[in-house]
Amino acid sequence: MTTPLPGGDRRTGTASVTTLFVTPEGRKLRVRGVRERDLPELHRLDQEVFGEHAYPYFVLRQFYDLYHEDLFVLEDGQAFRGYVLAGTTPAQRRSWILGLAIDEGWRGHGLGRRLMAESLRRLRTQEVREVWLTVEPANDAAIKLYASLGFTRVEYGADYFGEDADRWVMVLPLPAQRA
Repeated sequence: MTTPLPGGDRRTGTASVTTLFVTPEGRKLRVRGVRERDLPELHRLDQEVFGEHAYPYFVLRQFYDLYHEDLFVLEDGQAFRGYVLAGTTPAQRRSWILGLAIDEGWRGHGLGRRLMAESLRRLRTQEVREVWLTVEPANDAAIKLYASLGFTRVEYGADYFGEDADRWVMVLPLPAQRA
């Protein structure tokens, strides 16, 4: 079942459900927008996946304040199993994927692809023209996912995030939607 995702209402703390689906193993999952009260659980997942490279809570809070309409979580009714966050420039012509995370026990089921597809769908409706991201050069699974979605490598950023924190910079052009 798919319903439009308007990003939820920050005043009431509601977030719309966007997609309900069942994995091949029978696990029910949904992708939905984030609510303010979800931030502690989002932070838990971010720390679990990224360890010392996780965003501090206050940064996630600021991302929520700035980009809540482009912050989606994947949940199974008990915990978040993934999230994707995009940040779009004020002119809405360029967006950056600021985070994509899938719980380690839930990888290999196409969940990252589902989250990215939802994020890219939303960015297209906002008339974003290109999406950028960075990825660790050793993260073969993520690089393959991004390439399969049409991202291409445009730069190798040696020490991009500091000493010994190299990253590939990738971009995906989003053509204008036809009326």
